[in-house]
Amino acid sequence: MSKANLLDRRQVVATLLANRKDVVAIGGLGASTNDITAAGDHPRNFYLWGGMGGAAMIGLGLALAQPKLPVLVVTGDGEMLMGMGAFATIGLQKPANLSIVVLDNECYGETGGQTSHTSVTADLVGVAKACGIADSRAISTMAEVEAFAKSVQDLSAGPRFANVKIDNAELKRILPTRDGAYVVNRLRGDLGFQPI
Repeated sequence: MSKANLLDRRQVVATLLANRKDVVAIGGLGASTNDITAAGDHPRNFYLWGGMGGAAMIGLGLALAQPKLPVLVVTGDGEMLMGMGAFATIGLQKPANLSIVVLDNECYGETGGQTSHTSVTADLVGVAKACGIADSRAISTMAEVEAFAKSVQDLSAGPRFANVKIDNAELKRILPTRDGAYVVNRLRGDLGFQPI
C-alpha cells in the first residue's frame, strides 16, 4: 500500500468510538491507549500500561465475563505480534461480543520505530483466520473502518478482527491516568460492580 493511502490513527480510533454506546474499549500498550484517550476519556476505557502482549487476552476475559457487552480491543502490530497466541484461544472460545483492531504502522513505535514483521512477512489477518476467527479482514479505507465500527455492536457475529494500515506520524501523546486501581474500579463501577 502506498504511504499516501495509509490512514490516520487518531481518525480511525475516533471513528471506532464515535457511537460507542455500551462498548468497553481496551487500549494496548502505548500509542493505542493514547489514541483511545484522545477520542475522549470514558469510564468504559481500560488503559493497559506495561502489559505488552496482553490486550487481546484481557479483552477475551472481559468478553467471556460480560457476554451482553460489546468489547473492543485497540492495539498495535508490535503488541499483537508479541501476543499472537491470543488468536488461537480467541478462535477456540469464539466470544461473539469481542472485536480486535490492530493499528498497523509496520513498526515498533514504543521502542524506537524499528521495522516490524508486518512490513515483510507476518500476515495477522491470515493468522487470525487460521486460528478460527472467521471474520478477519484487512482495512485500508475509512468507509471500511465505519462499517467495522457498526459491526462491533453486533453481539451475535464475533469474534471479529481487523488489521488497519495506518501512517507512522509522530503524534502528541494524550496520556490517560496511569493509576491502575482507579481505572479498574472506575470500569467495575460503571458495569455495576463494587470496587476492589
